[in-house]
Formats: sequence, structure tokens, C-alpha cells
Amino acid sequence: MKSRVVGLTLLALLVLGATAAQVDWWENASLYQIYPRSFQDSDGDGVGDLKGITSRLEYLKEIGITATWLSPVFESPMSDFGYDISNFTRIDPIFGTLEDFDAMIAKAKQLGVKIILDFVPNHSSDECEWFKKSIKREKGFEDFYVWDDGKVDPQDNTKRLPPSNWVSVFGGSQWTWNSERQQYYLHQFQDKQPDMNFSNPLVRQHMLGVLEYWLDRGVDGFRIDAVPHIFEKRNDDGSFPDEPVSGWSSDPNSYDYHDHIYTKDQYPTVELLYEWREFLDSYRAKNGGDTRILLAEAYSSVETLSLYFGNGTHSGAHIPMNFNLMYLNGFSTAQDVENSANYWMDTMWKQHQAANWVVGNHDNGRVANRMGRHKVDLLNIIVNCLPGASVTYYGEEIGMSNVATQCTAVSCDDRDPERTPMQWEPLPNAGFTNGPSTWLPIAEDFETYNVQTERMVARSTLNIFKGLQQLKYTTAFRNFKAAGGFSYKALSEQVLQIIRSAPGREEYMILINMGNKMEHVENLSSLTYEYVLLSPHSPHNVGDKANLLGRLYLMPYEAVVLRWLKR
Repeated sequence: MKSRVVGLTLLALLVLGATAAQVDWWENASLYQIYPRSFQDSDGDGVGDLKGITSRLEYLKEIGITATWLSPVFESPMSDFGYDISNFTRIDPIFGTLEDFDAMIAKAKQLGVKIILDFVPNHSSDECEWFKKSIKREKGFEDFYVWDDGKVDPQDNTKRLPPSNWVSVFGGSQWTWNSERQQYYLHQFQDKQPDMNFSNPLVRQHMLGVLEYWLDRGVDGFRIDAVPHIFEKRNDDGSFPDEPVSGWSSDPNSYDYHDHIYTKDQYPTVELLYEWREFLDSYRAKNGGDTRILLAEAYSSVETLSLYFGNGTHSGAHIPMNFNLMYLNGFSTAQDVENSANYWMDTMWKQHQAANWVVGNHDNGRVANRMGRHKVDLLNIIVNCLPGASVTYYGEEIGMSNVATQCTAVSCDDRDPERTPMQWEPLPNAGFTNGPSTWLPIAEDFETYNVQTERMVARSTLNIFKGLQQLKYTTAFRNFKAAGGFSYKALSEQVLQIIRSAPGREEYMILINMGNKMEHVENLSSLTYEYVLLSPHSPHNVGDKANLLGRLYLMPYEAVVLRWLKR
């Protein structure tokens, strides 16, 4: 299978036309998220690090990754495993040094793999020097964070109450009293993660400095964390409005208790994205090189994400991340997939000709658990065959599952099951570390689901994934922004069809049976197609011909990629 797909890829590259040249690298990219603690340990302490990532960059090249983004590697007390940053321009010792970082960048550039960093602008750690200065009201930092006197307690005018009823994402009030400053500070997440005040120009200046610092060190872009939470509504008199009850929860301390109309998706956030985009575009104009990109993490409506991308006058995030397919489950049908895709495409494609598809991340259970192991390949095929960029969480390309974890002195997080070490080989600790133990447990089935073993199995999840990445370079797949470049639809309740086409030259037809029964389709084309990529459930062989004028049967959970090429 591999030799055939590589052969067709090389042929396609020779005939790429002007249309392909109009596609910037990120628009059709294969993006890959690394959770650094869990990718590769180089020093035997059981925790992944930068040297470990560097040692595995050839693997990313092997499987066709365009760019990888790293969850935070900056100095941090690790209250939220790096999303509580104490120094935005230093590497935490657990991951290595700045020299290790520079070596990783150099190796990545040598291989042609781009590096994207997590950018966490909404908040810092409460151990950040900026917050300590703000507590003391040092010059320039007085209003660096969101502070407020609070409300006078009507029962006791010597006491203060929180400024509003806002509840944090992790539960409990968003306001915490600081006895030294004698004011409340805002934190949309943990109380150890105080929110910065982006209404203050000095904050914006400092964060642009952070972006420039890492751009100068050679990074290719940033994934912006928690974008919807950057701004909050403040009344003209300086007070903060209470949020209405949502009806989704009966617990006043639950985040779901309120409708977050004042603490999420405020319009100044959109303007801030435009400011950052302008900065990145200006940096490229001065320094040359490929486009540096912004990925925006936002569980927001597609209308809001459309504004994040741009408004026709200003441009914002290149990739507002599309999480729609992550809501699919084991019972989801082809019609559900079409509906999920339409929710994005009806707005984002029609207005911006932009699309991306996210498989998973460090905050959500793995595909094998959300949909069932038998559907991992199906989802990988869907997200890589729909037009635009694909975003893969490490390990999804080999079908990793959630791992049962227990609270330890190192970690006690309900998201630990999807953050366990990468499974490289059927050896002790799955090849993740040479040390005696790992920070989170290794999956019990690692001897089956690992990179080394799957390399040797023709229709393994890994080899299917690799074949999909090779298809992204073909003429038909790169023609997605041209008229007739793609289509998708549910041919029946369970059968999804995706077509990628360079009309008159090359066409791929992808057929996916989402159901547990045999299905059939009829009269799809008068052209003769060839099977080029098959799921494990397919009885066909690579190279077989498919006459689509008649009836074509699909086994339960079967997926096939068919190709027509003008001779």
C-alpha cells in the first residue's frame, strides 16, 4: 500500500498547477498537538521534555506532519500543569533549558517541521513577578490585573463581598480577596491564575513582547489558549454586572449555573486578535520567511469564530479551532457528520474559504473512548479528507485510549486519562522513558497499540494515517479552494461520501460506513476508480478496480479511498 500511495503522490506533485500555489501552508496543513510531559522523556525522570521531543521529530516528518504545537513549556508552579505561567519567556526546568529549546527549533527547521507554541494570555500564575508587583501597586503594574474593591456587605459595612456573581470555569467565585492589596482580583480559572487586564495598554505591550521574543527564537506561530475569556464586561461606573441564571445547573458554584454573557466572547477580544494578527504579519514583512500563524482555542459559536477569523477589513486568527466533530459519539451517523460539518462550512467556508477539523486535545477523552476503537480510523479519515487543515492530538494516529489513573502526589486531574505517555514500542514503559516509572501510567494494551508494532501492519491506524497525509499533497486534495474542488454528503443515514477533485485530471471518492451493518450505494459515477487506501474492515485490496455504475457494498465500519486519474 505504502509504495502505491507514495507513487501516486510523486506523480501528482509533478502536475500541480497554479491553484495549488495559491494555498498557504497552514490552509491544508496537518497539525499535531504534543503534550510535552507525555511525548518522550530523555533523562529518565518519567516526565517528557524538550530533548525528548527533539529526538522524535523525525517521527513527525515520517507521518507527514506539517507543524506541531506544544502545550506550555514555560516556567510554572504547575498548579494547572503549565497553564499557570510564572515567566512567559523562560523554559521550566522540568522540560529543559532555552538551549534545549533552540536545539529543538534548529532540528525542526532542518526537517521542515514547523513549531507552534501555546500562548496563554488570559492569565498568569499568582507567582508571576507581574502579579507580585501588581499586589504592591508598583508603578506600571497597578492595573496590570483586574482588581476591584468589591461590594459593601449590607449586613456588616466593615466587610466586603465579591464584585459580582461570576463563577469560575473550575467552580466557585471568579473573585478572590487579596489581604495585602485589600482588593479582590479576577480569575476565570483557578485562584492561582489571576486574569490580566487587557484594557491596560501596558499589558498588551508586554504580551506583544512575549510574542516577539519567541518569534525571534524561530517559532512558526502560536496557539492562543482560552480566547473567549480574555475580556469581561465592565459597566460605565466601573462595576461588574451579575450574570443571569442559565437553568442548566442547580448548583450556584457550578460554571453551568450562569449564562456567561458578560465573561465570554466580548467584542474587544475580536479586536485584540486583529491586533496580534497585524503584529505577526508585520513581523513577517520585516523578517521574511513563511507565514507565522495564530490558532485560536475557543468553544464558541461559529458566528463568533467567523469574527475571530476576520471581518473583511481586518484579519485575525488564521485557524479558529473547529471542535464540532469532537461532539460525535459511538452512535453518531453519517448524517450527524454531515450536519456537524455543515455547521462550520455554512458560515466559515462561505464567508472565508477556511476550514479545520480537530480530532482531540488534552482536555477531552480520546476518540477510542468517545466513539469506540472501531471508529478511530473512520474519524481520522474524515478529518483528513474534508477540505482544510487537520489537527491531531498525539497518539490518535495509533489509536491510543484513555488510561485509568489514580490521584498521586504528582497529579490528580480528571483529564489525566487522555494525557498518558506516548506508546512508542512494545518494551518496558512503551519506550517513553528509560527510567523506572512514568508520571502517569502506561496503557495496558501498549504492546499492541504502539508506533513500532503498527509500522509493520499494513492497515494499522498508523499506516492509514500516514497514507492520508500523503494524499494531502495530491493535485485533487490541493485543489480544494477552486470550483468543484470538493463535496461531502451523507448518501444514506450511515454512509458518508467525500469527494476531492481536480476536475478533468484527478478525483478521489471517499466512502465511509459509520454503521454496524452492511450498506450499499449505487450509480455513483461512470468513471473507473482504483482502491488506494482501505480500512481494516474492507475486503478489497489496494489496486483493485471499482465500477461505480453498479452497486457497491460497504462492510460494517468500512472506509475506502477510491481514485480516478486521467490517463
